[in-house]
Order: sequence, then C-alpha cells, then structure tokens
Amino acid sequence: MGPPRRAEDRSQPIAEIDVLWITAGLGCDGDTIAMTAAMQPSIEDIVMGALPWIPKVRFHNPFLALENGEEFVKAFHLAAEGKLQPFMLVLEGSVPDEGNKDEGYWASMGTDRTTGQPITTCEWIDRLAPKAWAVIAAGTCATYGGIHAMEGNPTGCMGLPDYLGWGWRSKAGIPIVCVPGCPVQPDNFMETLLYLLNMAAGRAPMIPLDDALRPAWLFGSTLHEGCDRGGYYEQAQFAEEYGSPLCIVKLGCWGPVVQCNVGKRGWMGGIGGCPNVGGICIGCTMPGFPDKFMPFMDQPPGSLLSSAAVQTYGRAIQALRRFTQASLNKEPSWRNRRNSAETRGDA
Repeated sequence: MGPPRRAEDRSQPIAEIDVLWITAGLGCDGDTIAMTAAMQPSIEDIVMGALPWIPKVRFHNPFLALENGEEFVKAFHLAAEGKLQPFMLVLEGSVPDEGNKDEGYWASMGTDRTTGQPITTCEWIDRLAPKAWAVIAAGTCATYGGIHAMEGNPTGCMGLPDYLGWGWRSKAGIPIVCVPGCPVQPDNFMETLLYLLNMAAGRAPMIPLDDALRPAWLFGSTLHEGCDRGGYYEQAQFAEEYGSPLCIVKLGCWGPVVQCNVGKRGWMGGIGGCPNVGGICIGCTMPGFPDKFMPFMDQPPGSLLSSAAVQTYGRAIQALRRFTQASLNKEPSWRNRRNSAETRGDA
C-alpha cells in the first residue's frame, strides 16, 4: 500500500468529501438499514448540511442511492483513477479470500470496463483503500469477519484489518476505523463518521481507537456496566426463563465481559438494546465473535463461578437492603403528631 503519509496531510481543512460505501462484502445490508435509524446524528443531518463546520458530504451507498448500474459505479471508478479526492471508503460485509479456489468469485460490484468481467470486492478495496482519506469498517462482518468467518467456512473470509493489515494507515495516516455490531448500533456508526468529518475539517484530533481499532469512547466499557439489569446481578437475582426482568446471565448473556454500549445507549432514540428487551448478549462487537461465544444460549463458563460467588454476598446484601427499605418506607415518628396525640389522649 506504500508508506503512510505524514500527519501534515491532515493539516489543511477539507471543504467537501465523498463517502463511498461498498455493501458488496459478504453481508446482509443490515448495517446500512441500521444506519437509517440513527439520530445522533442522522444520515439526513449529514448529507443535507444541517450540521455546522463539517465538510459538505456526497454520499454513495448502493442501497440508498437514486442512481443505479454504471451511473452509480461511476464515482467509484473515478476514485480508483485518482480523479475523486478526497473520499472516505466504508466497507460493509466481510472480505472473502478470492484466491482459495480455481474459478469463479465470491463477491463483486460492477463490471470492469476493459475486460467486461465483474470487479470483485477485493479488487475494489485494492484500488480504493490506498487513495482513501480514511477507511471505515461498518459492522462485525467488515471489522472482524463475523458470521461468515466461522471456522470451516468455504469463503475464507475475514475482516478488513486482516485483509489490509492491522497496522495499515490511510494516506492521511489514519488507522482502519472499526465500528462493530451485528448490525452496527446506528448512532455508534454515525457518531464515528461525524468525528472523522470533524477531523477532516481540522476541528478534532486523531480519532482514539482501542487495540481492536474500535472508537475507544464507544467501546471502553462492558455491556454489563451499563445494563439496566445489573442491579439484579449484584443481588444474585437471576432469571430462570425468558420474560423475566432479572439478570439473564444464566440464560447465556455474555454482557459482563463484552465491550458494548447498547445497554446504555439503546437502539433507536435511546429505546431498545439487547438486554433491555430481554435478549442475551452474544458478543457481536468482539473480534472473537461468533466462534468463541458458541453455543449461544448456554450459560457462559465464567459466569458459573462469578454467579456462584455473588450468591452469598448478593443474598446477604439483599436481606439487609430489604430491612433498610422497610424502615425507609415509614415516616419519621415526629411527622405523625396527630395520631400520637390521639393515642396519648386515649391513654
């Protein structure tokens, strides 16, 4: 890919930028659909210029575009030829291994003007990534391979960091930005895009990423730490069946160890999110998903020890809290003077 450009490449504010979104990886378009539910900011806010100070954005997503066929792919060809600058590249879906078979291809978008053959997703990445101002992997398939990268899959697919390299940098010196989720939490993706747009405008420092290339401020805490069922865990109150409001770790929830903010952020407009609506966490924001979290709906091995350890503490603290609660549910004696006076008079 060539040596990374120096930081000075980001020193000049960008006034206009194209966002080229490829959904031709192995995926389901779920991340695109999820993004349409974002509100902080919404995609409409970005493309209609409702937010001050960020560059003007031209958005190219095959699922949402009015153009189709060659008219839609034209922007991608221009970018590959170096005639469309600057641009961000967004990949949705995992990257297949196009070299693990004798014929055919796994995924493609558009047709090569010279050969008349389909242009594979890998070819588009090879053509566009070196010229992109920044590269974003949207959803768990694009970030770490996801469902399609399970052991034994015939496609040999992988996430974008495994394809380009975990130390890869864009022409502006920006690492691959991974926003996982199956699908991606809507506001997580749009907030990340907004951060990069503020970077492009010269109004934000280098985006802070963790070791898995995730935005650090979004994935710095576990799901459990923001879960509205966390108090039940502390009190050793565990659900035995679905539909219960209690902690669902015994039903297979991996929330105590999975880095995800959906419990606190919700899904759309602060509403929803897996544990908030009774769904167990299966670890979809983690690089080890899905293999290391299977079989789904079995109690995680680590929770057997942790839930057993919390039983003694939880039951004791729950009894003490009930005692205190009973006391606090009664008014102080000096407030009930009338009844006290009547009682003294009767005496």
